Amino acid sequence: MSESRSRSVWGSGAAYEPYVGRWSRLVAREFLAWLAISPSARWLDVGCGTGALSQTILAQASPEGVHGIDPSEGYLASARQQVRDPRVSFERADARQLPMTSAAYDVTVSGLVLNFIPDLNAGISEMVRVTKLGGTVAAYVWDYAGKMELMRYFWDAVVALKPEARERDEGRRFPSCQTDPLRKLFLEGGLHEVEVRAIDVPTHFRDFDDYWSPFLGGQFPAPDYAMSLSEGDRVALRERIRATLPFSEDGTIRLIARAWAVRGQRADH
Repeated sequence: MSESRSRSVWGSGAAYEPYVGRWSRLVAREFLAWLAISPSARWLDVGCGTGALSQTILAQASPEGVHGIDPSEGYLASARQQVRDPRVSFERADARQLPMTSAAYDVTVSGLVLNFIPDLNAGISEMVRVTKLGGTVAAYVWDYAGKMELMRYFWDAVVALKPEARERDEGRRFPSCQTDPLRKLFLEGGLHEVEVRAIDVPTHFRDFDDYWSPFLGGQFPAPDYAMSLSEGDRVALRERIRATLPFSEDGTIRLIARAWAVRGQRADH
């Protein structure tokens, strides 16, 4: 795949939704219930993507307002189209240099983005800076190395066929997406009362095509790898995965997607 194609598809909201967007929305509901933020708060959604978390905040948390930022104009276009509410605004911005004043938000959150911020410590520092004293900073990421099963079946099959591709595995590439690194990240960012918990959601596929088709969209590392293969190698990978997935008698596939959620409070002094 050419670099230009990879970049263009990376920003495609249409490709993102069937791949992980539909499952992210389930995690977002549990995440917000866990945070239990009082109504009328001001929220910042860092790396808002297609607006899945922002939309759930609007529906579930009765916010005063939600400000979503993302570096991708493609994602922002999808977010603006999908999330139409006078309380929300979307803006292009870099998580490492947020264009907001300090202590501007009651809650700063990020869904499925931390591992894609090039300088994660700078990103956390910025999230803390723009949060009010006593406010909440929170995030969730996929458990790539463990129970994010739709990706684990994919990468386990990849490595079985091509051991040299092991370093492409998101479970290896994103070591921060585990409990201890997440806790350390928030503590070193100056947050207090840091907690980490697992959020498990069902990922049910109606058939193999429902599982496999999103990997052909070139979105994110796994589909990008799939589309970089020759047609023959991609067929071999498809059949290897088909042979290992746990099909139900009716042809459906029932997996679990686990996300690790982390939260902390900015000191009120």
